[in-house]
Amino acid sequence: MTVGRRRLAAVVLAALLAAACATAPQPAPAPGAPPPPATRPAEPAPPRPRTDAQPVASLPGWDQENHLAALYAYAQGCAVGREAPVLCEHAQAMTRAARLPTPSEARAFFEQNFDAIPATTPDGRPGLLTAYFAPEYPARRAWSPEFDAPVLARPADLERVDGRFMRRRPDGGTAPYADRAAIEAAARGDQALAWMRAEDLFFMQIQGSGYLTFEDGGRARAAYAADNGLAFTGIARPMSERGLLPANGTSGEAIRAWLAAHRGEEARAVMALNPRYIFFRMDPDDGGQPSGAAGVPLTERRAIAVDPASWRYGDAVWVEADGGDLVGARASYRGLVMALDTGSAIRGPVRADLYLGRGEAAGLEAGAVRHPLRMWRLAPKTN
Repeated sequence: MTVGRRRLAAVVLAALLAAACATAPQPAPAPGAPPPPATRPAEPAPPRPRTDAQPVASLPGWDQENHLAALYAYAQGCAVGREAPVLCEHAQAMTRAARLPTPSEARAFFEQNFDAIPATTPDGRPGLLTAYFAPEYPARRAWSPEFDAPVLARPADLERVDGRFMRRRPDGGTAPYADRAAIEAAARGDQALAWMRAEDLFFMQIQGSGYLTFEDGGRARAAYAADNGLAFTGIARPMSERGLLPANGTSGEAIRAWLAAHRGEEARAVMALNPRYIFFRMDPDDGGQPSGAAGVPLTERRAIAVDPASWRYGDAVWVEADGGDLVGARASYRGLVMALDTGSAIRGPVRADLYLGRGEAAGLEAGAVRHPLRMWRLAPKTN
């Protein structure tokens, strides 16, 4: 995820649902012509009420929400949005005041200032919730038989062209960049920023970033730097179709275990089914959470990645997801989250990727999240 997605950092914040408008400039009068008569600016049309709006208090599970935690998440993430600056400033003032708000005051803030607008899929069916995390992995500063996968920096001939990474040719033109298998085949040891187990690097590329611990105790964050411009392809389904894993046993941990058990040519052939490749840069590990695409740290369990075509960074979102069917899955996920990130596999109006935090436990849980999803945007009231 951006992390791929960078997919990753420390606050749960919200998505975007509407595009900003600009007023077209008026043409200048012709030379020598008298100035046009002054006119009164047109009054903006009042916003039309949403017929599908519902009270926030009617959201499923609202009574069981930790409203104070939700208020803190909103205050941290709303600053990246542009829809309700006054409400954002009010929430931030509440959470920074000498006397902290009570749970009842936090609940009243949402109920008095927001309506809930349901998001819908084209066919009216539930969407999909998945989850991601900030992985922590062992790494080495030199190659070894076990740590034989290089963490590569962004190549000099890789450029972003019209929003997509492409290879810059010597003649000045561009061409699609190499796929995963070709990049790995051409990689040289002197290009490595670090060395990892191949399956760990593969999963860190899916997440988009990760935290590395070296044998000497040193720590660093591998942050997303670029990708090869090719679309992400999941390997769970082809592994199931080939009989490598059972259909209901394709969690992230099951895939990782299989890749580790078949490390070498067999595992590389399976990983090559995903042609997308992520390049990294090395940053210090500050001990915090990674930042999402919105540029603010992600708060665990209170931040989601969304599709920017349907949502806006800084949106407050209510999610309800029940009935995950992967082995080891939790029963449900429900609550207020902020839209603060995006990812190549996150597409559609009812699609979200929930950030679960750093480390192994978060990774084990994230790998089993595949739940039917309903989403509501908390929209500022218009009256």
